[in-house]
Amino acid sequence: MMAAGRASEKGARVVLLEKMARTGRKIGISGKGRCNLTNSAELTDFLSHFGKNGRFLRQCFNHFFTNDLTSFFEERGLSLVRERGGRIFPKSGRALDVVKILNEWLVNGKVEIQLNSPVSKLLTKNGHISGVVCRGKTIPCKAVILATGGKSYPRTGSTGDGYRLASSLGHTLTPIRPALVPLVPEKKDLLTLAGLTLKNVNIRLIVNGRRRKTGFGELSFTDSGISGPVPLSMSGFIVDSLRQGDKISMAIDLKPALDDRQLAKRLIRDFEKRRGEPISSILRGLLPRQLVDLCLETCGISPDIDTHTFPAAKRKKLTAWLKNFQFALTGYRDFDEAIVTAGGVKLAEVDPRTMESKLVKGLFIAGELLDIQADTGGFNLQAAFSTGWLAGTEAAHALKK
Repeated sequence: MMAAGRASEKGARVVLLEKMARTGRKIGISGKGRCNLTNSAELTDFLSHFGKNGRFLRQCFNHFFTNDLTSFFEERGLSLVRERGGRIFPKSGRALDVVKILNEWLVNGKVEIQLNSPVSKLLTKNGHISGVVCRGKTIPCKAVILATGGKSYPRTGSTGDGYRLASSLGHTLTPIRPALVPLVPEKKDLLTLAGLTLKNVNIRLIVNGRRRKTGFGELSFTDSGISGPVPLSMSGFIVDSLRQGDKISMAIDLKPALDDRQLAKRLIRDFEKRRGEPISSILRGLLPRQLVDLCLETCGISPDIDTHTFPAAKRKKLTAWLKNFQFALTGYRDFDEAIVTAGGVKLAEVDPRTMESKLVKGLFIAGELLDIQADTGGFNLQAAFSTGWLAGTEAAHALKK
């Protein structure tokens, strides 16, 4: 939508071929229906969230970045708010307000929108785009912007069509896989914790016995796995590690504000102060209710233990568990639950100054199809909007030339 609107704004005659019955379905469900448009982080910090491939976006962001995007929506009547971590949302809390503004922009810009119009083939002549095949009919054109999205949330229409179309013209694909995706623990009893969210915890990843990544923040248990901001941000690394056959465990420090000695003293104090109370009642002062039984079972502590004379060995075990609640990860959920798709069209085959293919003249590639993906926090949507904006600008410019 951004690419189409911008190309029209720059003087091109534009047809937007939309596979689904309405435009912007993926935006409509983004950010749990609130749409985390972008992030207020400075450019260098912003790019760091994309890993080593982030440098590809530098020139693109120099043309259209956070301030440009926020101005774009605010000038069209959408009030925005900045929340924790620099995340920027519509003040209304409605992602559909973003879709509405984009649709109005397209209509006002005379973009011809054809719904229920999946593209089956791209046509070329002498190494240049010459047309597309849509619903069995050929539409001649001088430029094509591929902006089909990745393969995540396929019910919104993102079923990987763009990868097929790009590779049919010779583009190389880095293997695609789910990213920002919930993780599957080895122990299925953890799924009984569904609905529990742990806040302000330290999370460590242990890969083949070595600590590899750490994070601080929020983790959630769902009926299908482990989710939340920190696990999701780590999930790309975890997916790649699991695909390589690595053994991965996640360790949670439930009491990061206390070191081992301080926590041990806290336990001693609680046992003395509440001597004779059931152990489960005492632990409720340290843990969410849902974790108490799991803690006792893992530590081998009977719920009926006499807390008048709580054994020192059991207390040490309890301290260690609170500082190192650990479980193995054996899998991850599919594209149906992945926020983005990792992998895609190799960046070496796309000009970062224009988003034009280096293999086919007149072919521009934008958004999630490219081999770029970032953490949660608005980074991925900004990259989609920015690459779309640049592709639209340069596609219109190429026609004039």
